[in-house]
Amino acid sequence: MKNKYQFDNRKYVLGGIICAVFLLYVGQLFLLQVANSDYKTFADSNAFFKKIIYPSRGLIYDRNGKLIVYNQPTYDIMVVMREINDLDTLDFCRTIGIDKQRFIDRMAEIKDRNKNPGYSSYTPQLFYTQLTPQEYGVLQEKLYRYSGFSIRSRSQRDYDRHAGALLLGYVGEVSKKGLEEDDYYVQGDYTGITGIEKSYEKHLRGEKGCEILLRDAHGRIMASYENGIHDVAPVFGKNLDLSIDIELQEYGELLMQNKVGSIVAIEPSTGEILAMVSSPSYDPAMLVGKQRGTNHKALEQDPYKPLFSRPLMATYPPGSTFKTAQALTYLQEGAIRPESSFPCYHGYPPLGGRPACHSHGSPLALVPAIATSCNAYFCFGLRNLLDDRSIYPTIHEAFDVWKDHMVDMGFGYPLGVDLPNEKRGLIPNSKFYSKRYGENGWRAHTIISIAIGQGEILVTPVQLANLCATIANRGHYYVPHVVRKIQHDELDSIYTHAHHVGIDKKHYETIVEGMERAVLGGTARGTQLDGIAVCGKTGTAENPHGRDHSIFMSFAPKDDPKIAIAVIVENAGFGATFAVPISSLIMEKYLTGKISDRRKYVEDRILNTKILPTNVKNK
Repeated sequence: MKNKYQFDNRKYVLGGIICAVFLLYVGQLFLLQVANSDYKTFADSNAFFKKIIYPSRGLIYDRNGKLIVYNQPTYDIMVVMREINDLDTLDFCRTIGIDKQRFIDRMAEIKDRNKNPGYSSYTPQLFYTQLTPQEYGVLQEKLYRYSGFSIRSRSQRDYDRHAGALLLGYVGEVSKKGLEEDDYYVQGDYTGITGIEKSYEKHLRGEKGCEILLRDAHGRIMASYENGIHDVAPVFGKNLDLSIDIELQEYGELLMQNKVGSIVAIEPSTGEILAMVSSPSYDPAMLVGKQRGTNHKALEQDPYKPLFSRPLMATYPPGSTFKTAQALTYLQEGAIRPESSFPCYHGYPPLGGRPACHSHGSPLALVPAIATSCNAYFCFGLRNLLDDRSIYPTIHEAFDVWKDHMVDMGFGYPLGVDLPNEKRGLIPNSKFYSKRYGENGWRAHTIISIAIGQGEILVTPVQLANLCATIANRGHYYVPHVVRKIQHDELDSIYTHAHHVGIDKKHYETIVEGMERAVLGGTARGTQLDGIAVCGKTGTAENPHGRDHSIFMSFAPKDDPKIAIAVIVENAGFGATFAVPISSLIMEKYLTGKISDRRKYVEDRILNTKILPTNVKNK
């Protein structure tokens, strides 16, 4: 009986072992053929060659239909490691123009899974990029000698105009982070790195296609699989129409040659950016092709930072241009009335004439205070708002109301421009000063410099241009943007809806009158244009690192605004010296199409003047 039980036990054990082995094999087959796609990829690669077809990126035009960015053919060399056989390495290197060591290093990089996470010896890997059509022709004739190597066609950017590099941006190889974030890309793909190319990447890039080809037993391409019925055609990227007037952009860059600064011009009725000049800049063609890396390094090392987009990323004290925003806040909160007059004896009397002021009559009301840029007037206004307890019970509440008005006008946070890396600037709140001076240790006189756009206040050039557009519109703005139309698509609603800033329209009329008076007989007299009513406000931003910055904002015509401009020229002194004439030339060029003979001398002076900071050091 005992032997019978022992036999039965052995039978069950043996059966269990057989079942376990069977399940193990079934599980392994499941993992290989279902759960893990590598096996299928390896098997398919023996019979099929899946050739990726890259779409052409969308074209870019200016607001008048002029072509700015287009595509030129270029070619990449691909390699399937397992298919390399009897390669004459020296002959291959001579054909494509590299040395043997570079060949060895590149092959090692491809096989390094840390540098190339998607590596497989069965699938095509990128070996060499951006062959010109001439180089492609030479290689194509000898390609049959180099088993395992193939050519993939694609396109690269080219430029019909050589302006607007920083707003257009450039295209480069996708990063490791980009590969992880978007499965559209594979190693060696290209993507928008900066500017419009980055912001509108998903519109511009299109959709890849795929051609499935049959191989023979030796891995050679024989024919299309099932006559191509499984192939997928690429979808070309969408074209973009910019709001930029490329001729105005070119003219702005010409005026800013040998100067450091920005020009931002906006169409007030739409928020469309007509020109966005960052100086110094560079030819966008420099960052295309094999020399891109060398050129990019040289631009990075340039002490004047031509890769730095000043209209969006540079921040400055706005100086006296900020008095317009101050006046609107004072009027809305009842701290002053248009007829309110304050004394000025070449400065703010309660602080012994500090900050100092220009020579003009005293006392004066709001309109002449804007026209003559009276510092004392706006210091009195800030004191009334912050220290008069009949307006707000505490300075903290009053100051935070002031801060909220500034934010509503577009300061202190990014506006949402459709370009990357826009900075926010700085508008402090009451906690900022309470932390610095103590809860009850500050009042209007403590922070009086913000009344004239100095102190802690920082704005970007695009924010300043947006303020000017808001004044031109008498109380509302559209978020500034550089793309006017996307092929077969609509703009984001953020760019088509008006933002009302919460200031009564009647107050804007007072500010507009003051800005017009500034042009007719005040600090901005150099902006006058024949037959066009221009409104403007000068500013001089104090610069602790050198000469002050020249600032000016203006719009025209007064009653039907077509253009609002902000100009900042670093280290150029008073606003009237350089920012005013540059603004007037841009305005005249846009509104009339030319510079009148009587103002040619102004243009010549700007074109022939060099203003570069003397304290810039090489890296």
